[in-house]
Amino acid sequence: MLDFEDQYYSDEVKLIVGIDEAGRGPLCGPVVAACCILKPGYKNEHINDSKKLTEKQREAVYKEILENCVDYGVGIVSPQRIDEINILEATKEAMKMSLDALKSSYDLILVDAVKLQNTSKPVIPIIKGDAKCECIAAASIIAKVTRDHILEEYAKRYPEYGFDKHKGYGTKKHIEAIEKYGIIKDFYRLTFEPVKSMTKK
Repeated sequence: MLDFEDQYYSDEVKLIVGIDEAGRGPLCGPVVAACCILKPGYKNEHINDSKKLTEKQREAVYKEILENCVDYGVGIVSPQRIDEINILEATKEAMKMSLDALKSSYDLILVDAVKLQNTSKPVIPIIKGDAKCECIAAASIIAKVTRDHILEEYAKRYPEYGFDKHKGYGTKKHIEAIEKYGIIKDFYRLTFEPVKSMTKK
């Protein structure tokens, strides 16, 4: 059970928001961040680091999280913006966008490793937070499922690329598809290798 955040609850800290992202490494598509406020005391044994769950498990627990959380927010930053400011800064931007999407107030922010600044509440970065804190793990699931849905929509438009399978990561089949069909304008990250080199050919 992920309960690392329990130590932070106090008379001053009633509601904690966890933040995580999905899609820092892929060659295409946006980076997506999500934040989630779980009810104090709420425990769900199915909530875990999104990378440790199967796609079917993620979809199921994603619905449970949305039905039971106090609030959640999502931030999406485009490939063009990633190329403009770099992936780390784009990740931070997406995280702040997710916080701005919240309608509920909160007292503390726990984030997976990233050092967020200029926030309205205190921030504590936690290394491997998605494997320790239930609220960060919940956010990781929301971010991952949201991003996967975006890639699945692109797969319907461009089935030859296999986005629904590799989700934009640089697999052998994905690289082969890029070589055969080229770069989809505004969807690929032109500063990422091997896309960067391939566009110069």
